[in-house]
Amino acid sequence: MSEGSARPAAVGVTGNAWFLLGALLVMPALALVQIAPSVRPWIGGAAVGSSLLGALLQWFDKRAAQSRGGRVPEFWLHAIELLGGWPGAFLAQRAWRHKTAKLSYQAVFWLIVAFHELLALDLASGGRVSRGIRLMITGGFAG
Repeated sequence: MSEGSARPAAVGVTGNAWFLLGALLVMPALALVQIAPSVRPWIGGAAVGSSLLGALLQWFDKRAAQSRGGRVPEFWLHAIELLGGWPGAFLAQRAWRHKTAKLSYQAVFWLIVAFHELLALDLASGGRVSRGIRLMITGGFAG
C-alpha cells in the first residue's frame, strides 16, 4: 500500500468494550437467576430484543447524522436504553463511534446503566438494597 492510500483506523468494538460490557452484565445475569424459571425466557428475550432495537436506533441516528437527514430524538434513544436496550446501545456507540463524545448524552446513558445495575443488585440480593434505601429515606420508620 502506498503512502498516499493509507486507510483510516477501523471502527469497531474493542476488547476493552467487550470486557466492560461483560462485567456490566454479571449483576443482571445474577438477578435473572433469582427470577422464576418460567419467566426467565421472556425477560431474556425482551432484553435481547430491546438491545437489538437500541443498536438499530443508534445505527439509524448515525446514518441520519452523516446524511444530514431526520435524526432519532435522544428521548427515544434513552427510552429504549431505559427499557433494557442499553447493552446494544453501548456496543453500537463503540462500533460506529456515535454519541461517544457528547457529554450530556453519555451522562444520561450512564445514569440509565447505573439504574439497571442497582435494580439488578436489588433483585439478586432479594430486595435488600431497596429495603435499605427505604429505611434511609424514612429514617428507619417502616410505614
